[in-house]
Amino acid sequence: MNISDLNNLDLKTVADWPMPAKFGLLGALFVVIVLAGWWFDWRGNLAILSADQAKEQQLRQTFLTKKAQAVNLDAYTKQLADIKQSFGALLKQLPNRQEMDALITDINQAGLGRGLQFDLFKPGAEQNTEFYAVLPIQIRVTGGYHDLGAFASDVAKLPRIVTLDDISITPNKDGSLTMDATAQTYRYLDDDASASGKKAKGKKS
Repeated sequence: MNISDLNNLDLKTVADWPMPAKFGLLGALFVVIVLAGWWFDWRGNLAILSADQAKEQQLRQTFLTKKAQAVNLDAYTKQLADIKQSFGALLKQLPNRQEMDALITDINQAGLGRGLQFDLFKPGAEQNTEFYAVLPIQIRVTGGYHDLGAFASDVAKLPRIVTLDDISITPNKDGSLTMDATAQTYRYLDDDASASGKKAKGKKS
């Protein structure tokens, strides 16, 4: 079968075509049907399939994450209990309102016990945060070098948290030293004070 034979083929007499021509026509029809099906139907379904496959992978990852959390639930529960215990221990180092006066006295006694002379001891206004209040105390003490160092060490060893900030030391003519500092003490806010602080913050915002 040559090119001239193909030119002589008539679609009206397909039944009389030779077998190679019939198979060629069937193959062409098959390709046209496949392309039409892909263009009008399969193409959209392939996009949906791709999106569903991506969603499946996301759901698998979510499942694995949830499964890992469920497996480690006991460990997370124990970790939370340890955090609460540590937080409670830290709270015990913060004085309550009734203990603040005693703590201020302890700071004063720590300086007097080292033979220091207090030229200034002025508690400032409390500064409230969400869970605790900070009480700054401006102090100025005069004494020897080692006595000042011992005083700072004694303050650090107090059972309640006290920090010395903004330290400035100047020498005097008699050989003594004057130390200016801000002693910061911290007080845990009870539920009522904490709630009041949150309400005040909410009104400001």
